[in-house]
Amino acid sequence: MHRKTNLSLYSLIWFLVIFLFAGCQDKSRLVSEKEAVPVKVYKVELQSIKNTLDYVDDIKAQDEAVIYPKVNGKIIEKTKEEGDRVERGDVVAYIDRDEVGFKFEKAPVESPLTGIIGRTYVDKGTSVTPQTPIALVVDMDKVKIDIDITEENIPKIAIAQEAEVTLQAYPGEEFVGKVSKISPVLDLETRTAPIEIIIPNADHRLKSGMFARVQLIMEEHKNVPVIIKEAVMGRGDDTYVYVVKDNAAYQRNVKLGIRQGAYYEVSEGLQEGDLVVVMGQQKLYNGVAVMVEEER
Repeated sequence: MHRKTNLSLYSLIWFLVIFLFAGCQDKSRLVSEKEAVPVKVYKVELQSIKNTLDYVDDIKAQDEAVIYPKVNGKIIEKTKEEGDRVERGDVVAYIDRDEVGFKFEKAPVESPLTGIIGRTYVDKGTSVTPQTPIALVVDMDKVKIDIDITEENIPKIAIAQEAEVTLQAYPGEEFVGKVSKISPVLDLETRTAPIEIIIPNADHRLKSGMFARVQLIMEEHKNVPVIIKEAVMGRGDDTYVYVVKDNAAYQRNVKLGIRQGAYYEVSEGLQEGDLVVVMGQQKLYNGVAVMVEEER
């Protein structure tokens, strides 16, 4: 009987020990979770990143010309209207000459280049002189953008250098042009030099006068680790990020490459798939426990 009582007592003590130990573990786990720093992270991805010069300007036809008559008189016939295609030398209108001493003969008004009639300025019966514009003819097979490059950026520009062009008229689309001309002379007042960018436009979707954003590509690196700027701490040679591994944060020095908008190339220190802290890093130190709240 006494022996059975001792066994029951030992069993009770053992149960209490196990219960208390489990309770301490639960309490320790709660304390640990409570002390973990909440953070948001960004997963490093391999992307292409570009260093660009950004400009805005209007699109123009590569070639355009205003057509003027050679004689005085009245428009008696219009052979072309806006949107019509013309070849160089095609007649766009005829004039009834009103000069004394000439017998009646229709005087033709001819297009000086091949293209499309972009605008007409006169109607039948309008009196004209050699200073009166008759029509505007434009060659839209290619369009151009003229932009002014600052003095310090001129050495970065070369003939045939690519430019990416986006327009409000075609959101989400990108058109590629190339530098075709670089002025050898700077404007002394603005310290800039004009350059010309030509964009193929066989389908004539790009119209003269459209507003365009231009990115001249200075440098491009493909399939490199890229992070968002919010992850970067420090400056100069002392640049670092916090990387999350096994629910802890570790400081890691990084070397940054080119920047595009809100993103940096990482040339040293990170690889694809690393989880980098982008919010909450002000409370971090090497090896501290973290709790990931969100992954971007």
